[in-house]
Amino acid sequence: MLLVLDVGNSNIVMAVYNDRELLKSWRFNTDRTKTEDEYKILLEGFLAGIGLAFTDLKDVVISSVVPPLNPALDRLFQGVCEFKPLFISSGIKTGLNLKVENPKGLGADRIVNAVAAFERFGGPLIIFDLGTATTVCAVSARGDFLGGVICPGIGISVEALSKSTA
Repeated sequence: MLLVLDVGNSNIVMAVYNDRELLKSWRFNTDRTKTEDEYKILLEGFLAGIGLAFTDLKDVVISSVVPPLNPALDRLFQGVCEFKPLFISSGIKTGLNLKVENPKGLGADRIVNAVAAFERFGGPLIIFDLGTATTVCAVSARGDFLGGVICPGIGISVEALSKSTA
């Protein structure tokens, strides 16, 4: 079983796969104040709900844009699974060529989005992710990540408009 987590600024999306088959996914609030133990209890409950335990997991992959949570998640999975989870970063070999000035500054969310979109649809493509931030990324026909932009998300923009305009 593969457990994947997309740790975003507002939500964490978690899913369990058996090979390429999605068994179940969950969405819950990202809480930077939760401890390793609190996340353990939460995730344990989600897994138990579909008859699984941490010991059933063979791999854990985490895409996180919330660095303060990474150490707690790392300790959690090393403690319950006895292996280190894979954290997505610009140094991971994905098959995409990162043709940007500073690849280390590229967020894990944008890397994962580009890999998944290119795998599913091929290129060239433009990827929109409408979350807390809105990201727009471009990938060439050859699989080159060409860059993109990050803008305030829809919720943040609406909030700013409602507070700042009549």
